[in-house]
Amino acid sequence: MLRRELPLDARQGHVIRLAEGRIAPAPDGGVLQPVMPWTAQMQPLGYWHDVPLALSLEASAGSDWPTARDWLARLPESRFPLVSTALQVGAWLRDHRFCGRCGAPSERLDAEFAMHCRACGHRNYPRISPCIITLVTHGEALLLARSPRFPPGRYSTLAGFIEPGESAEEAVRREIFEEVGIAVGRVRYFRSQAWPFPHSLMLGFFAEAASRRIRIDGVEIADAAWFSPRQLPQLPPLYSISRALIETHLAEVAAR
Repeated sequence: MLRRELPLDARQGHVIRLAEGRIAPAPDGGVLQPVMPWTAQMQPLGYWHDVPLALSLEASAGSDWPTARDWLARLPESRFPLVSTALQVGAWLRDHRFCGRCGAPSERLDAEFAMHCRACGHRNYPRISPCIITLVTHGEALLLARSPRFPPGRYSTLAGFIEPGESAEEAVRREIFEEVGIAVGRVRYFRSQAWPFPHSLMLGFFAEAASRRIRIDGVEIADAAWFSPRQLPQLPPLYSISRALIETHLAEVAAR
């Protein structure tokens, strides 16, 4: 279990080695390197089962370092917070080396996740971008769509970023209408998932379609269709909240 309390006095502990979106495998095949002394450049992350944990940003990745998506596909769900936290904190450290207000170099603070600018006093914290991800249903049928970026044959749920001043529920209705031209009735919250590509927080919802007429936008969505629970396309990976939404709906249909 990951305890999100910075080990301020620790001088050694587990280490996650990260570079170029890849994580070094440990001797036991996982992502946690054995307990070792820490250097001043390492970023404390918290405690893993009461053992201090830090992130080490490396200059380059080894040829045998799996990508983050590969790790998420092979690790148990309990390890997801390790990978997600390391990736998001690593992206923050990489992208906030200089002050976004005055351009002066920033320095890392020890007591919290913060980059401080001594020139103007501005502080940057790890960015978290809230998104909605929604499974649209009509009775038993599921509305699934394809992004142009998806592997061939894969379909998934609809998703999009929440805009400034917008509630999550408003974002659900707007994104669904923009992407597939469907108005929805009841919207039901499911759960959330940190999605470290690079720093999203996915808020999962179910939404009931008012009709089955689809009109795709042709930009973010390459194709969309209604599917029966008994005849589904290639689905998103098991570790994703989109797959959890789909599997939850399928279980509810089977229990009726």
